[in-house]
Amino acid sequence: MGAVIAAVRQQSGRPAITYRQAGDRYVLAEYGDAELDLRLNFFAVGVLTGLAEDPPPGFVEAAPGLRSILVRFDPAVANRDAVVEHLQAVHDRQPEVSALTLPGRRVELPIAFDDSATRQAVHRYATTIRADAPYTEGGSNIAYVVEQNGLAGAEELYAAILGTEWWAAFTGFAPGLPFLFPLSGSTLNVPKYNPTRAWTPEGAVGIGGPCVAVYPVDSPGSYQLFGRTLPIYDLLGRNRAFRDDPFLIRAGDRVRFTRVDEDDLLRARRRVLDDSYSYHVEDAPFAVADYVAWR
Repeated sequence: MGAVIAAVRQQSGRPAITYRQAGDRYVLAEYGDAELDLRLNFFAVGVLTGLAEDPPPGFVEAAPGLRSILVRFDPAVANRDAVVEHLQAVHDRQPEVSALTLPGRRVELPIAFDDSATRQAVHRYATTIRADAPYTEGGSNIAYVVEQNGLAGAEELYAAILGTEWWAAFTGFAPGLPFLFPLSGSTLNVPKYNPTRAWTPEGAVGIGGPCVAVYPVDSPGSYQLFGRTLPIYDLLGRNRAFRDDPFLIRAGDRVRFTRVDEDDLLRARRRVLDDSYSYHVEDAPFAVADYVAWR
């Protein structure tokens, strides 16, 4: 972790800020304490919007974390202190967290629960990595997620996934992989694999802790799998949804899952690749006050 450059106390409904050196051309701004509090992420997404409207000198790009913003700058154009000063001015203009209205989109994704691809991943794991893993019972991870959460059965799990919008806090780990957190209703929480899987199919959807992730590419992984959805990353731009940006889901988006059977999902996946499928994406600003009121 980088050395602390400066620190600002919590004030006026805004979190405390710690500025850290992150190499010779990055500054990391951390918000609040090291805890899972989506209000800190709402603030980070608001700062990301502020930086897009008023970038600091030498600005190259910025990326949000769960409670942070990493800012890349060109040291040939601006020094670190000038970047930090500008960042603080952006922070000072932010309203208190509960008053934020964030630009964002609502993304609707079909999901097939307990599908054959995620079952194949579980089977590979059980036969090549850990045969005695408690989360592979019945050839899937679903029974384990149900048991860990004291649910009546798989249908109660599916209802919890379908019954809320999922907030895309940030992307990482793999290109365009969104870390999704429930905005209402869901209290799901489950341990991850130990050790990790060597293979997870693209489009798989899983949960680790309280966080749901969609795997954008075939990759290792450790989240408990419960279904599969459409492609969310395409560098080749084979579908028009990816022509301007290879990542479907961005920080500040909300994802809503809709249930389909596996045959329908596979047909939709084929249509994505021949560009005859239209993703359901709409602009939908998010008022943090609505989240605060629910909590």
